Amino acid sequence: MPAKRVTQRLAPFGETVFATWSRLAVEHDAINLGQGFPDFPAPDFVKEAAIAAIRDDENQYARSAGHPSLVTAVAESWQRETGIAIDPMEEVTVTCGSTEAIAAAILGLIEPGDEVVIFEPFYDSYLACISMAGGTPRIVTLHTPDFTFDEAELAAAFSDRTAMVIVNTPHNPTGRVFTRDELQAIADLAQLHDAVVLADEVYDALVLEGEHLPIATLDGMAERTITMRSLGKVFSVTGWKIGWSIAPSDLSAGMRAAHQFMTFCASTPLQVAAATCLTAGDEYFDAYRSEYLQRRDLLVAGLLEAGLRVSPPQGTYFALADHSSLALGDDVAFCRHLVERCAVVAIPPSSFYALSDEGRGLARFAFCKDVATLSEATRRLAGLRA
Repeated sequence: MPAKRVTQRLAPFGETVFATWSRLAVEHDAINLGQGFPDFPAPDFVKEAAIAAIRDDENQYARSAGHPSLVTAVAESWQRETGIAIDPMEEVTVTCGSTEAIAAAILGLIEPGDEVVIFEPFYDSYLACISMAGGTPRIVTLHTPDFTFDEAELAAAFSDRTAMVIVNTPHNPTGRVFTRDELQAIADLAQLHDAVVLADEVYDALVLEGEHLPIATLDGMAERTITMRSLGKVFSVTGWKIGWSIAPSDLSAGMRAAHQFMTFCASTPLQVAAATCLTAGDEYFDAYRSEYLQRRDLLVAGLLEAGLRVSPPQGTYFALADHSSLALGDDVAFCRHLVERCAVVAIPPSSFYALSDEGRGLARFAFCKDVATLSEATRRLAGLRA
């Protein structure tokens, strides 16, 4: 077999950790609490909206920046949430999931040599996209056990070359919801250094404790913030890959310049269906959060019973558990032991760190699963104590 050919920019990243551990889940017939996708059906009204869109012949290329029905629905939803009116045609860009929005924002706005401030643990595409753009990451650690940052370390990460800071809240994988004071500290530095903020807020609707505050709503931030959202997490359709950004027209232009040459447009019928989904009322979202609270508490109780240390996450559908007391090695060794002995897959989070080794004593578990799946997983986790 010939040697694999990969550019120097991407060679260091190898295969994504999600593909690796999902493959091990299949090999060991294990419960996959690693990759964050629901194992239960999407709501009927969501599926029916997609079927209706296909039957209505919404099956050709959409406008590159987004189907008019969806960008209008996004703008209306944003105004209800924040009180900020935006131009849907100029300030909303629909992408193939938020992962493409991340890539489009970085490739469309970062020049070679620019610096991008990111927090670790981070979503793994951030570093790869920065590398593809020729940028330089400046990393700030969210320190265990509370996963908060040191303001002096954050300030030191900024320089006259800082072009962007990526802020993910509610935060994957820690489950933290950033406080107003934390967001204000980030906003102050972004304004001081004239940096763009890429606000990854795909878990905005899944806050189980506290309150999500979009950083774009802070004084002086709307004009320098790209806010990313996603349909998949909120409506249990991660395979649809429908995401979008909200940004002023000058920043949207950079994103669109990259987006048009990567995917051109997202799936047309699923965009039309997404517009219908965004009209869901409070009843849907209240039930959504209530069901996830039950799932979170079930998993956390099982992890504690198995001998791990974990605090209930404030948001997202991930929990980071400290396995160090079990003395089973680092995070990779622990996760391999877990899949081989208990037939449960978790993600070793050292893949989400580049500066600190604090992830070596942790494992990330996803609770976006059916209650029956989580119950069986916690039963299997009891084998760790043996």
